[in-house]
Amino acid sequence: MAVLRIGFLGPSGTFTAQAMARFYSGRDYEGVPYAEIPELFGAVAAGEVAAGVVPVENSLEGSVNVTLDLLVRDPAVVIVGEVILPVVHHLLARRPGRFTRVLSHPHALAQCRAFLERELPGVVREATTSTAEAARLVASADEPWAAIGTEEAAERYGLVVVARAIQDSAENETRFVVIGREPASRTGKDKTSIAFSLRHDRPGVLYAALGEFARRGINLTKIESRPARRSIGHYIFFIDCEGHKEDAPVAAALAAIIEMSTFFKVLGSYPRWE
Repeated sequence: MAVLRIGFLGPSGTFTAQAMARFYSGRDYEGVPYAEIPELFGAVAAGEVAAGVVPVENSLEGSVNVTLDLLVRDPAVVIVGEVILPVVHHLLARRPGRFTRVLSHPHALAQCRAFLERELPGVVREATTSTAEAARLVASADEPWAAIGTEEAAERYGLVVVARAIQDSAENETRFVVIGREPASRTGKDKTSIAFSLRHDRPGVLYAALGEFARRGINLTKIESRPARRSIGHYIFFIDCEGHKEDAPVAAALAAIIEMSTFFKVLGSYPRWE
C-alpha cells in the first residue's frame, strides 16, 4: 500500500502535527509541512497531498477565520474528518532570563494573554505563522527572545521550557479538520457542516432555518456567522449538526434550508471525533 502524503500546518512540532499524528495513528503516512493554511488548501485541491489537517476553532479564542473562508470558497475541498486536541502552551527559550520579545501564532498569544500581562508586562509580542516557527526563530536568533509552543518544539529546536502550562484555561482545546477531495463514507456516527446565506425578503428567516433542525430532532453542535464580504448586514452562517447528509432527517432539513438560501454549501459529512 502506498504511503499517504498528508499536509499539515508546519513546521514539525506544531499542534497541527500532533493532531495529524493522532488522526492517522496506526496508518502508514508521511507528513508534509506547509507554512500557510491557504497554501495547504491549494496542495489538497491540486492533489499534491492526499489530505490536509488544519485548525478550525479553539475553545478560548473561537474560530480560525481563514479556514472557514477557504472551506466556503474552495469548491474542490471538503471536510473528511475532525480531531479535538487538548492544547497546553509552554514558554520556550534558549535559556531562562529576561526577554525582549515573545513570538508565537496569534491564537497562542491570545490564549496566553493573562500570563503574558502578569509575567512579561511590556514585552513585545510578535505573531508568527505557527508555534513551531516561533520556536525555530527563537532558536536561530542571538537575541533574548522567547516562544510559546509545544514541548516537542522545544526538543526539536534545542530550547528549554521556561514556564509550563501558561494558557489562560486548563480546558483549552483546539478542533482540527481533515480536508480532502472525496467525501467521507457514512459511518452512523457522523457530523455534517454547512455554510449558507439567507434571503432578506422576510423576517424570522434564521429562526425558520434553525427550526428545520429542531422539528426533526437534529442536535446542532455549532452555529456562528461570518461577514459575507459584501455590504453590512450580509452574513454567511456556519452550522454543524449531528448526522450525515444522507440521513433522511438531515437531508430533509438541508433541502428546506436550500430553499431559503441565496448561497448553500455542504462543507462535509464526516465521522464525529470520539
